[in-house]
Amino acid sequence: MSQELTPALEPKRKGTLGEQVRKIADQLQQDTELQIKATSRILGAAAQISENHDQLIREVVDMVEEDLDNQACVYQTINFTVDTLKQQFRTLNEAKYYFGLKANSWAALANKLNNLSTQDSMPIDYDKNSISKRFDVIEGEIRAMRSEISQILFLLKLLIPDKSSLDQ
Repeated sequence: MSQELTPALEPKRKGTLGEQVRKIADQLQQDTELQIKATSRILGAAAQISENHDQLIREVVDMVEEDLDNQACVYQTINFTVDTLKQQFRTLNEAKYYFGLKANSWAALANKLNNLSTQDSMPIDYDKNSISKRFDVIEGEIRAMRSEISQILFLLKLLIPDKSSLDQ
């Protein structure tokens, strides 16, 4: 009688094992699909961050080019006169120090400034506040990008098992 029960139980065990294997296979397939979706989202976010980074670089380049263009335009249109120099500076020594030139009079200084062949030797008077504000905005955007990158790396670590954990 025990021989009759054993064959009857075997199909149930095989069916149960088959069901377990199917469940495991289904679970693996679902996990794989989930990982593919998560990886796709992470890669999309990384692509967006890369685009943002490229945009920030373009903005900085544009800002520098704009400042250089403005500087060139300002120096091309300046015609120094004794009156303008006296209005801008309190003393001749102050003006000479500012421009880094030697002159005996206001007229001599104005002539030297107007006769300079290159404008590179003149100090640049940038609008430091506007440049600083622009850099602050860019720095804030870079910080936001770093935060997003950290989140992406965290998600990748969750999705991709570490080699040391696979060995165990």
